[in-house]
Amino acid sequence: MGDSYEERASALDGARVWTLTSEPGTAHPVLPDGCMDLLWSGERLLVAGPDTRTAPATGAGGSWAGIRFAPGAAPALLGVPAHELRDLRVPLAALWPGARVRRLTERVAEAADPAAALEDIALDRAARTEPPDPVMRAVAARLEAGAGVAEAARSAGLGPRQLHRRSLNAFGYGPKTLARVLRLQRALALVRSGLPYADAAIEAGCADQAHLARDMRDLAGTTLTAYFGRS
Repeated sequence: MGDSYEERASALDGARVWTLTSEPGTAHPVLPDGCMDLLWSGERLLVAGPDTRTAPATGAGGSWAGIRFAPGAAPALLGVPAHELRDLRVPLAALWPGARVRRLTERVAEAADPAAALEDIALDRAARTEPPDPVMRAVAARLEAGAGVAEAARSAGLGPRQLHRRSLNAFGYGPKTLARVLRLQRALALVRSGLPYADAAIEAGCADQAHLARDMRDLAGTTLTAYFGRS
């Protein structure tokens, strides 16, 4: 059978809806991406916090579904600062009232399309809560576009300490870590598009290929060659 992964844009601004089906015993490690997810394991609802390193496989095979929120968007929806969930996978029942989570769990379990059911939960929650911090969403957008931390701070009208404190709440870690994670994701996307490692590194904002290799080792715990399966 092999792994089957699909994703699509969500009706929730900036979010992605995804499904993963994998065989027992197969690994599907998750690289840091600056995002947080609401997950369905096939049995329960979980929240994936922001990662600073490659997370373990999402499960020992089976079918998973999720909605991945844009950087800075999830804390307002979940009602918890991002840094409290850094590098964690926690049951939704640890964050929301148990009775509500039981109802939502039944709703997703009975849905023909669990991923769409998760999206509906997120959209309903978004309609009932304050929107994400627009300043921090703007900071994330500038960093994702390749701006430096100092430039993003100036654009947001924030000092270094203010930016760091608000970044912890919005993203789970400081702006330098977020910038590094987003840069790595840009580089990986460029490699997937066909660019050689060295060209992808420069285009993504790294100083050179060695710089990209260090980021890959530190954040993903592997090498470019091993990740892409190249000889």
